[in-house]
Parts: sequence; C-alpha cells; structure tokens
Amino acid sequence: MNIEKAIQTRSGSKCELCGSGDELSVYAVPPVEEITADKCVLVCATCKGQIEDHSTVDANHWRCLNDSMWSAEPAVQVMAWRMLNRLRAEGWPQDLLDMLYLDDDTLIWAKADGDGLDDDEVLKYIDSNGAELKAGDNVVLIKDLNVKGAGFTAKRGMAVRNIILSHNDPEHIEGKVNGQHIYILTKYVKKN
Repeated sequence: MNIEKAIQTRSGSKCELCGSGDELSVYAVPPVEEITADKCVLVCATCKGQIEDHSTVDANHWRCLNDSMWSAEPAVQVMAWRMLNRLRAEGWPQDLLDMLYLDDDTLIWAKADGDGLDDDEVLKYIDSNGAELKAGDNVVLIKDLNVKGAGFTAKRGMAVRNIILSHNDPEHIEGKVNGQHIYILTKYVKKN
C-alpha cells in the first residue's frame, strides 16, 4: 500500500487537522529524512497553505486543533503542537498547549524546526566557524579524529556528506566516514 492510501485509510479521507474533505494532500512533517506514513499527515489546502505561509494564518481556523490534538498519531500531534505554539499569543492556544501531552521523542520532533519558538529556545548546531549546520549539509573535518571502537583515524580535510543532526544535542552531528556511521563534535567540523 502506498503512503497516500495508508494515510487516507488512517484518516478516513479527511484532513487530520481540521476534518475537511476538500483538496486533500499528503504533507511530510519536517524534518524528515525518509518519507513514511508515520511521518506525514493528510491535510486540506487551507491547512497546508497556512502551515507553509505564516502570513496567511487565520487563528479561528485552528480552533479545530481542540479535537485533532488528541490524535494517537505522533505526526498529527506534532503539527497540532506547532500550530498552537505559533498562535499562543492569541490566548486560547496557550490553554490547549497546557493540556497537550507529548512523549519526549514527539516533543523533540515538534521543536525540531523551531516553528513558533523564541530564538533562545531553538537548538542551533554551529560549526567551528560559527556557521549554522542543517540536516543534509556537507562538512569537512578540521582535526584528525580517533574513532573509538572502529580502529581508524578520520583525517583532517575528510568530507562528511549528508550529515544528520543528533536529536536534542547541538554539540554532536552524525555522518559516515570510511563506511562507518559515527558521531562527531560540531567544534571539529566546518560547513562545506
């Protein structure tokens, strides 16, 4: 079964955020490395437009989150949390946020894109030169690194492609060196 059919079956062919049945499409909840049904939500054109363009947000439309925030699907919970957080200055969304419980992994996912968070709440992954690192970036090692347990040294100047940001740890990234998946301190890399 393809992803869209799986999500339509899960959602009853309705927007998982507002319940509309019009102009539905699959939305991959960022950040996503591999698109799977559990990393996506089925949304209507209205919800998708407001998610992607902050200037078009109609706070009253999102009162529907009072129901959808209780979904058992983590992707739906993440989107509900993000939209409520984005709208928290309205007053009523803060009340819903206070009631919404997300397990630790889901909360990390919800906060991962920084949407609706204050600048001091956003995790930033910074290289040795002060440049911000994003998932999928390419970096170069600036120091020889002894890779514990692998029996080799990752040499200075070696490229690490398509990095992965370690969850909730802005001092570490992950990547492949010599075919091995390793953790690297951000202070030992520079963005390519």
